[in-house]
Amino acid sequence: VPSPIPCSLAQPVTPELLVSPSSQDGDLGSECPEDRGNWTGRLDFLLSCIGYCVGLGNVWRFPYRAYTNGGGAFLVPYFIMLAICGIPIFFMELSLGQFSSLGPLAVWKISPLFKGVGIGTILIVSLVAIYYNMIIAYVLFYLFASLTSDLPWQHCGNWWNTDLCLDHHVIKVGNTTFPVNITNTVSPSEEYWSRYVLHIQGSSGIGDPGRIRWNLCLCLLLSWTIVYLCILKGVKSSGKVVYFTATFPYLILVMLLIRGVTLEGAWKGIRFYLTPQFDHLLSSKVWIEAALQIFYSLGVGFGGLLTFASYNTFHQNIYRDTFIVTLGNAITSILAGFAIFSVLGYMSQELGVPVNQVAKAGPGLAFVVYPQAMTMLPLSPFWSFLFFFMLLTLGLDSQFAFMETIVTAVTDEFPYYLRPKKASFSAVICIALFLMGLILTTEGGMYWLVLLDDYSAGFGVMVVVITTCLVVTRVYGMKRFCRDIHMMLGFKPGPYFRACWMVLSPATMMALLAYNIVKYQPSEYGSYRFPAWAEVLGILMGVLSCLMIPVGMVIAVLREEGTLWERVQQASRPAMDWGPSLEENRTGMYVASLAGSQSPKPLMVHMRKYGGITSYENTAIEVDREMEEEEESMM
Repeated sequence: VPSPIPCSLAQPVTPELLVSPSSQDGDLGSECPEDRGNWTGRLDFLLSCIGYCVGLGNVWRFPYRAYTNGGGAFLVPYFIMLAICGIPIFFMELSLGQFSSLGPLAVWKISPLFKGVGIGTILIVSLVAIYYNMIIAYVLFYLFASLTSDLPWQHCGNWWNTDLCLDHHVIKVGNTTFPVNITNTVSPSEEYWSRYVLHIQGSSGIGDPGRIRWNLCLCLLLSWTIVYLCILKGVKSSGKVVYFTATFPYLILVMLLIRGVTLEGAWKGIRFYLTPQFDHLLSSKVWIEAALQIFYSLGVGFGGLLTFASYNTFHQNIYRDTFIVTLGNAITSILAGFAIFSVLGYMSQELGVPVNQVAKAGPGLAFVVYPQAMTMLPLSPFWSFLFFFMLLTLGLDSQFAFMETIVTAVTDEFPYYLRPKKASFSAVICIALFLMGLILTTEGGMYWLVLLDDYSAGFGVMVVVITTCLVVTRVYGMKRFCRDIHMMLGFKPGPYFRACWMVLSPATMMALLAYNIVKYQPSEYGSYRFPAWAEVLGILMGVLSCLMIPVGMVIAVLREEGTLWERVQQASRPAMDWGPSLEENRTGMYVASLAGSQSPKPLMVHMRKYGGITSYENTAIEVDREMEEEEESMM
């Protein structure tokens, strides 16, 4: 029997994979990379995925998109796009992560020629993490401001208010006694947001950031500290935090929903939100908006799903989890719409204006309109605190996913050096991203946040997802990918998934990409138009992640030998050690391809270790037989 290969000798080939069970008798422990670890509880993975997908967009983007695109009729293209784009791509990402137990960089052993896709993903996620945590910092600011008996944005007359400020109580009196012209007035909540929180009057534009707002800077520091403490031990710590951050928002959402629908005028807002306008379905814009909502809400292409799935056990039922998370995410968005529009209906009745004049999306809804609505309720600080605490928990678990994606991707590339120091490495990443985000805490920081929000992810993420879909189905091969899923789950994906992966999903996303390019509009914030140099910077930000794909191809080709075509062919084939990370899960073509592997049949290893044959071993035998028959027919 040949002696086991020491991990140190195997390091250049496959440093990130574990030695086989058959070679565990040797004293290799000190020289092997530290174990990646797994989720510690049964619900850790499911709740982490729910927390990642259900984020701020469900509250501040979906309701607004629904009412501007046909109300209740918007749900038709929304669920069709969920079926065509959302569910299939979601399942594909989970399958890639769970099958390989690798992060978004190392997973490209599936086809090293396209490793640039992984690098592009990490660039996108890093940019998003910088500004997403700034939004959490704003939420923390408002959360602390709610800890008072009288909300600071309730009345005019503060040092930050102007002569245009008009209190809603005055409007209410005006409706009954004398008419008040509100066309050229500003609400106290809007001036609190722009003139006190942002202090945007201190900046003339994106080229003049002004001074750092130290209260915002401290809130940003606090938000990064919270994120770091929660990801300190990787999925072992973040997997426990999500039991609270993924479930508590639902409790608050239900409370806000019950309070909302019991308000006078609530049904006015709900009717406005859901009244179907089926003529909108003839517009291509509505279908594009539905696809975009699905695309960004589920978080496909950002590497978070793949990262979370990589910490699963090999036979986790991700097929079931896919439907639970995607449908749960859709239902949450619809519920959030009821909670938001019931309050907006009440607010429009109080102000005596139509609902469409108070409805906004994005930060305008979260930091201006909804806080103003809270001041009209009894116990307004209590409801304000609940609303911002809900936004905090919604934002945090999405941020955990972004950080876990970055840390996992890099540590999987350098497991010998970084896995034992994962906590220190996570701290370095958090500090670096905090320092990069300091410009967002300046008086002109909102201009930079809008630029990052508009350009960092949109174009790049679509290119990443389209490329991933095409590589898995065309380069790696649909048949082979379905066989891998068969090894994991005991069954092959049906014709619905295969049709979506091969044709429907990539075609829909290409149409989305083309629409985004054709209908490109320069960024703006209120009445401010961004200068040309800022637009160019934003476009470069979006294109940089896409450029990583050809750069990665050139590097992969240069590493191979032979003619150019031979090099391309070799680089596009899966790496020798591609496949399940544990030897007992490696069957057929994956047998004994791990460094240090001594056993010709991993199935026998599994039987020695656990005894007996399970349904998954039957599947393994079935897959082996299928592959042998294929080889014989080819010969």
